[in-house]
Amino acid sequence: MFSASDQDDVDRFFRGLTENVFHGQIGVVDPPLVEYVATLLVRFIRSDDLRVFPYRTAADRERLARLLDGVSQPPAAAAIEEYRRIGDATLFWTGVYPEALQRMEPLDYRVVGRRAYWMASALEPEEAAAERLLLERLSSEYDVCVAGLAEVRRTWNAA
Repeated sequence: MFSASDQDDVDRFFRGLTENVFHGQIGVVDPPLVEYVATLLVRFIRSDDLRVFPYRTAADRERLARLLDGVSQPPAAAAIEEYRRIGDATLFWTGVYPEALQRMEPLDYRVVGRRAYWMASALEPEEAAAERLLLERLSSEYDVCVAGLAEVRRTWNAA
């Protein structure tokens, strides 16, 4: 029996819902991409720290701009994680809670997210080809993932 208090049941619910929406409703049959989005959704839903974006001050936004322009570059491993974190946060919020972004300072979160995933993919080493391809697909299919997450939210609200 399903129990909303059992974390494993909650995880299975959101993973199954994500797979159903992506595979059955919007026709995205890309298991690694769908698994990534499902894991992202579960991770953010379980998090106590749901800050929209860690770049709230003018200095933070300037740092973000430098990162996304490639001007400021931390070591590759740290940069990959930072770009991925930016992509993940923007994907979650633009897909699941876009109304929360309307209260934020104007920023095209979709452009930021696509660029962040693309930059993370470009930094992945050659031996991490599968990870590189996944990040490239997250960048190129960003709007599809946003639409899928929006449909996941609509579906879980109807449940």
